[in-house]
Amino acid sequence: MRRLLWVLLLSLGLVLVILVARHNQGTVGSVSTADFASLAVKIVMLVIVGGVVLTLFRDRFSHALESALLWVVIGLLLVLAYTYRFDLRDASDRVLAELIPGHAAIRGHTVELARSHAGDFSISAQVNGARIPMILDTGASAVVLTNEAAKAAGLPLEMVKYSVNVETANGKALAASVTLDRIVIGGIAERSIPALITQPGQLKTSLLGMSFLNRLQGWEVRGDKLVMRAYP
Repeated sequence: MRRLLWVLLLSLGLVLVILVARHNQGTVGSVSTADFASLAVKIVMLVIVGGVVLTLFRDRFSHALESALLWVVIGLLLVLAYTYRFDLRDASDRVLAELIPGHAAIRGHTVELARSHAGDFSISAQVNGARIPMILDTGASAVVLTNEAAKAAGLPLEMVKYSVNVETANGKALAASVTLDRIVIGGIAERSIPALITQPGQLKTSLLGMSFLNRLQGWEVRGDKLVMRAYP
């Protein structure tokens, strides 16, 4: 019982520290410090009132108080999680970006991706609404789609003409020139992107080339991170 009371006091102390730390800013996340303090006071009053009611049931008082304190602590944690939900989302994105190749960590107009174990930058992009895996290739002058990826993106393959000479890992090949309606990577979306479609079997993975990168405000490789910045 005494341990649970200490937990409650520490939780309330944490609320006080947050209020003091955020006093000059006037907010705790998206909630004003006044509203946050009011909510904390209401929770404390609820505990006090609940304690008075529970004294009427002395035979079960210990068990009831233990449950009440547990729910109060859970409630405080939920309040903190809601208050800092955007910071927690950013943190979770960064963790996922490290664990899942191609997952983008979004920070405003900036997207970060981690290098894969193979040494390249795998990117999960949306092309015309279809999810297409790509690899960063700064040596490619344009975005290059495999024939299968182009089909998934809804491009009219029966109407394209393979008349552009390209170099692939398998040697020289012919590709078709197209314009993609939209490419989305994380929080970055670009429209009307020039691209190439390779013939069936000529390319294993689609390439994110310079026709997309040149649309950005900037991009760079920082160690094992690819950082792309879109215009505001």
